[in-house]
Amino acid sequence: MQIHDLPYPDPGVPDARSGSRFLWWLFRNQLGGQLKSLAWGLLHFASVASLPFCVGVAVQAAVDRSGGRLALAGGLMALACVGNAVGDAFLHRSAVTNWITAAARVQQLLGRKAAVLGSVLTRRVAAGEVVAVSTGDVEKIGWFVEALSRFTAAAVTVVAVTVGLLVHQPALGVVVAAGLPVLALAVLPLLPKATRRADVQREKAGRATELASDTVAGLRVLRGIGGEDLFLDRYRRASQEVRHAAVRSARMWSLIAAVQVLLPGLLLVTVVWYGVQLARDGRIAVGELVTVYSSVMLLTYPLRHFEEIAMAYSFSRPSARRAARVLSLERATDTAGTRAAETPTGDLYDPETGLCAPSGLLTAVVCGDPDAAGRLAERLGGHAAQEGTSVLLGGVPLDELPLDSARTAVLVQDKDPVLLSGTLRELLDVPASRAVAPRAALEAAQCQDVLAALVQGSLGVEDPMDARITERGRSLSGGQRQRLALARSLVTDPEVLVLDEPTSAVDSHTEARIAQGVRGLRSGRTTVVFTSSPLLLDRADRVVFLHEGIVVAVGGHRELVRTEPRYRAVVTRETEEETASAAALRDGDGGPRADKVPDGLAELEELEELEEIEETA
Repeated sequence: MQIHDLPYPDPGVPDARSGSRFLWWLFRNQLGGQLKSLAWGLLHFASVASLPFCVGVAVQAAVDRSGGRLALAGGLMALACVGNAVGDAFLHRSAVTNWITAAARVQQLLGRKAAVLGSVLTRRVAAGEVVAVSTGDVEKIGWFVEALSRFTAAAVTVVAVTVGLLVHQPALGVVVAAGLPVLALAVLPLLPKATRRADVQREKAGRATELASDTVAGLRVLRGIGGEDLFLDRYRRASQEVRHAAVRSARMWSLIAAVQVLLPGLLLVTVVWYGVQLARDGRIAVGELVTVYSSVMLLTYPLRHFEEIAMAYSFSRPSARRAARVLSLERATDTAGTRAAETPTGDLYDPETGLCAPSGLLTAVVCGDPDAAGRLAERLGGHAAQEGTSVLLGGVPLDELPLDSARTAVLVQDKDPVLLSGTLRELLDVPASRAVAPRAALEAAQCQDVLAALVQGSLGVEDPMDARITERGRSLSGGQRQRLALARSLVTDPEVLVLDEPTSAVDSHTEARIAQGVRGLRSGRTTVVFTSSPLLLDRADRVVFLHEGIVVAVGGHRELVRTEPRYRAVVTRETEEETASAAALRDGDGGPRADKVPDGLAELEELEELEEIEETA
């Protein structure tokens, strides 16, 4: 796999049982690139290691006044330099390729997992951790995968040079052979502490990233309640903790680096001192001493890769563990599907709650618990957070359909939809039936003022479709973001559209017009709206009321207000005293005066007055 071939057609199925297993799986899936990097690394390090031999031959030829051997040494040195240059260039190229392709594979796996899990992902893993895994952790994982082949080439070179010294000059070779393992293993006692400090640093950095993400996302609200300084102080303290942890971690790594410089220097001094004694005794020639000295000096270069692989592993291990934790998450329902791909039609039915949304009608669902409503909305779209009985669409279990087919049939818009940065045209460029034009969807969602605001906020833009939306739509109000998200959902024109509180941030008059626009645009299509707004409920074809997770009443809004006290308490926010007063009026038990109208009935009168105002307008 080359960089220009990315993305992978299929990144594969990762072994996410642990961080170490995940790293090993990545290595095995890039075996071809690793072998190529190893080959170029061996050429590079072998060329570097052969230079001392060439220098020793040249020095000895000069001492012996042999022109032929001096020319031979020059030729060998030129050949070694060419091998060094070629090997280094292609080693770097193959290593970077391994790094980028490994990181790209992990990012594709994370993207695929996020697409499969949907909104369930952020309920199981903090959003800040997902961001940390998909950015910094991906690079650290790629670093280890890339460094492994270079370390292997360096280790082979070190062993080969040591064996060569033992054969060529046993007296000095024994000293080198005894000293090199000490150099390679001296930092091992320091690594656990350095790794722990690095883990603490990354953990604190992840918390700071999550805190910053949450603060930026809620900045508008924080400013409104005067809590901006409080959260900024909290982030400032978190960032200082990251800084202190980074300094403590850097101290350990600087100590490791110092050891890697000190010990090779001591070995070099020992070799030179002992070699000089041997040369004075006539046991070795000057050229041989130069060869051994140069070999030991140049061995410090491949030995640096021992430190690098230790750092790469210590940094990548927790990153791989976090990535494996995300990749190990599974949907509560079947992802592949046991049925053939199809888009079923018909009634939408949930056996667990008894909720039924007839085909082609606008069904409003009232649930006293907002969290339960959100979970039910996700289950209706086939995104159940836990195992249970599958929702049926036209008698076909959604869990048995391939994920793409289930999502094509049922679209769920949660109560906090996300707007990506880009132009309005790009926002509405989504997979759709093309039966609903973007202009019609924007009009049904009452986005006229939003379009005007976007044009006003974009310099040199006349067409609202070319106006840019900032990240997550932060330049827009909550109601404007809701309406744009609703327009995007309407453009897709799915067989079943599930909306969770789509108008909670808009005023009542706009809400009434949205209800009418959605009803008209979705005519003949199945629409389910989770809401407690009387304006939306009054325009629904049928209203379903859930109490403690079970359907307890079905009918029209006005009928349920008069006949179902629990429904009226949820919709009108009645207190227990007001509910008791309404019951007393119905029973005629001498309760409050009959001329006092309960809030539930007063709410109906307000609806009728609002309708009269709209008709007049």
